[in-house]
Amino acid sequence: MQAKVDKETCIGCGLCPSICPECFEMDDDGKAKTIKSEVPEGAQSEAKEAESGCPVSAIIVE
Repeated sequence: MQAKVDKETCIGCGLCPSICPECFEMDDDGKAKTIKSEVPEGAQSEAKEAESGCPVSAIIVE
């Protein structure tokens, strides 16, 4: 399972790292970024929750 952040769409709300800190963190530009593109075992449901909770649909988990 892969996780990506569309930096053009991201508004920097901070929801994704609060839900899934194993996959996402805030970058120096104030927008989210992936820590690693491969979602770790045990964090897959949190990654999907971050994807569905993103207010601007900037998170892609597939």
